[in-house]
Amino acid sequence: MTRSMRKGSIAASLLWLSAGWLIVALVATGFLLTDLYSRALDTSLTETLDFHIESLTGALLETGDPQSDAIELTDPRFGRPRSGWYWIIRDTDGTLYNLSPSVVGIDMPDIAGPASATGRDTAITDDAFGTRVRVVERRVTVAPQTYEIVVTGNLSEILGLVDDFRGQAFIVLGAVGVMLAVMSFIIARFALRPIDRLSAAIESVREGESVAVTGSYPREIAPLAEEVNELLASNAQIIERARNQVGNLAHGLKTPLAVLRNEAGAQKGGLADVVLAQSAKMSAMVSTYLDRARLTARTDLVGKKADAAQVLLRLSRVMAKIHPDVAITQPPIDAALPWFRGDEADLEEMAGNLLDNACKWSAGRVELRLDAERGTSGTSLLIRIDDDGPGLSEADAQKVLRRGVRLDEKTPGSGLGLDIVKELVDVYGGTLTLKRSTLGGLQVELRLPTARQGGVARAAG
Repeated sequence: MTRSMRKGSIAASLLWLSAGWLIVALVATGFLLTDLYSRALDTSLTETLDFHIESLTGALLETGDPQSDAIELTDPRFGRPRSGWYWIIRDTDGTLYNLSPSVVGIDMPDIAGPASATGRDTAITDDAFGTRVRVVERRVTVAPQTYEIVVTGNLSEILGLVDDFRGQAFIVLGAVGVMLAVMSFIIARFALRPIDRLSAAIESVREGESVAVTGSYPREIAPLAEEVNELLASNAQIIERARNQVGNLAHGLKTPLAVLRNEAGAQKGGLADVVLAQSAKMSAMVSTYLDRARLTARTDLVGKKADAAQVLLRLSRVMAKIHPDVAITQPPIDAALPWFRGDEADLEEMAGNLLDNACKWSAGRVELRLDAERGTSGTSLLIRIDDDGPGLSEADAQKVLRRGVRLDEKTPGSGLGLDIVKELVDVYGGTLTLKRSTLGGLQVELRLPTARQGGVARAAG
């Protein structure tokens, strides 16, 4: 899977979904609790007013006189003007007989509509001072007269309590929401840790540190780890079968082509020349495609990596013996450089061919460097080889990478070295660049994929 196929984080998605649901749920809970609290307070107020109605009704029936001083309520709120707590006794024509001390300059409202089965009506209105009040009215008959007892309670106080409760409830629920969000994040991270371990195990396989996914996983993702291992095993089997088929094909075609060349060589004439020429082309084509198949089979195997620094140090020592008249310089190599992700023999073949060519064409000086190059697609190993030879033009640099092309027949070699390097570079997904060197000759830049270090100590350069 390439990095471009990644589409966000599961943990982040879970966190945002949990946060969204928590916000909706907590806001709904806040409004629901506020509504329940408001209903409870309003019910308590109505019951209190009903109690006062019963008290006034009992006093009226006991005295029989609506103007009696014995009719009163002990609640001190009915003694404060503009308190919102009032009571009056009047007849059905509106004539006032008795009232609480708090009724000063207030016209008590009439409640529209018939009385309920209990003889009591209730409503909400505003008094003369803008205070919201709940009104309860009851009709009482003291023969031969029918009286109306009206009691009000301050509803604005309750609404203020409800507002205060709402603010406090949302503060508490907000704190609870933050704690739940943190808990959801911790749970998500904890629950996704096995996926991180599985990703690290697969990365170890890709980096060449392991040949299979190891470790124990929860039953939800354990099948995924097993399927990855099955895929790796199947891939290894396919590659092994392809390698065997390549070998069988090579042996199967080798003898018929040799027979054709021998028979054509023993004959004379145009037909023999054609057979020789075509069989040579067939041999070259078979060799080319068999080499490609062989290289692909080698480099597709997982679990391989090599210490590029050690390989280059070893190659520089070997080339110094083969070309004693060439001074090969190699600056100190950073111990933190990543390794080459691939087979060590392939790295030796690529770097060895390039270094050998540089020594053959140089005037006596070759410089070898190893660095890590970071680009948009990741980190690559950069092997740079400079010589002080004649160098190549841009056109010649393109020609020399073709199979078997040689620009100077006097220098020993088959001309296949650079082409073999190019084949391997293509298989590994690297790049090979030829340009003018600062030493005056040719500069070769080889970029290859990297792997994490394998823990083997490097020798001093």
